[in-house]
Amino acid sequence: MLITRRTALLSGAAVSSLAVIGRARAQDTMKIGVVSPLTGAVAEPGRIQLNSMRLAAEKVNGAGGVLGRQIELIVEDDQSSNPGAVLAFSRLAERKEIVGFIGSIRSTQMNAMAPDMLKVAKPVMFGGTDPTLTKLGNPWLFRCRPNDSYSGRVIVDFCTKTLKLSKVALVHSTDAFGTGGKNAIIANLDKLDLKAALVQGYTNNQSDFSPVVLAVKQSGADVIVSYFTNEPDCAVFARQLRQLGVRIPWVGSPSIMSPVTRGLAKNALYGTYAVGDFVEDSNPTAKAFADAYRARYKESPDSGWTYDGLTILAKAINDAKSTEPDKIRAAILAIKKFPGTEGEYNFDQFGDGLHGYNVVINNDGNIEYKQHIEFTD
Repeated sequence: MLITRRTALLSGAAVSSLAVIGRARAQDTMKIGVVSPLTGAVAEPGRIQLNSMRLAAEKVNGAGGVLGRQIELIVEDDQSSNPGAVLAFSRLAERKEIVGFIGSIRSTQMNAMAPDMLKVAKPVMFGGTDPTLTKLGNPWLFRCRPNDSYSGRVIVDFCTKTLKLSKVALVHSTDAFGTGGKNAIIANLDKLDLKAALVQGYTNNQSDFSPVVLAVKQSGADVIVSYFTNEPDCAVFARQLRQLGVRIPWVGSPSIMSPVTRGLAKNALYGTYAVGDFVEDSNPTAKAFADAYRARYKESPDSGWTYDGLTILAKAINDAKSTEPDKIRAAILAIKKFPGTEGEYNFDQFGDGLHGYNVVINNDGNIEYKQHIEFTD
């Protein structure tokens, strides 16, 4: 009986010791908080973005990690909604050991989370393209995609100078992303003394775009410009556009070239143009990333911003030789001429890392790179 009790005591001590070791090992990892759509309307692109992050984490960890520690991603589901995003970030914010965050590609969700992100005061790498996000007076937001002031400028330039078309039918989501894009297009048309033939907003997650399509058809426009937030919406619009016989050129925001959108819309998107932040043939880093992604996941990525965001955050922590937020922030702002999948990163005082876009065409289902346009002013 005594032997049994001693054995039990020793076993308990061993278990307790193992638990301590387990906790120590968990504490030894460098924890990065991630807000990602695992469920809801944009779960599919969210899955691709999370896979991209995992690929980046594996590469960083394989090269020695961050300050000698392995990266661990702590992921919370934003449920493809603003309330879900706020809840997801609040859960991450409770974990004091998290040193930085990967935010959302959805501007509307970034706007919803931004006040809490300001309170937490740790670096957040994000992909939302609403230009106002980096002008909120929040020093902790760092954008890993070009903002819509650049996409609007490129779209208008391409329509008027390359396609020689100026009667624009502008279709946009009424959320933060779509509104930002609409404002950018109108501002750049104003510079050319042009007025849109149609400005038509819609709410996300529509099953029928025929009223919008009819408005385009009746507008007299010679080119469609679009800012769709969700890929399924873009696909429905594309199919109904062709069903109702609208054949004018179409130049869209990045969602029009997403593999998710193309998979849903198929030949309804053939011949369309898009501005794209991520195009794998646009630079060597993008090509290497896309090849690695395909080798691992047996599909093509639609974006590289989360891969870049995690890579840059890891680099900044290593450069700062510290996990103190202020030092990480300073290290991010100091990054210049960094070759990312989305382009060359040169962070400005507002936290914008990229300042240009690629133009592509959907050639019978294949996305072909046309050119990159970079702005310095």
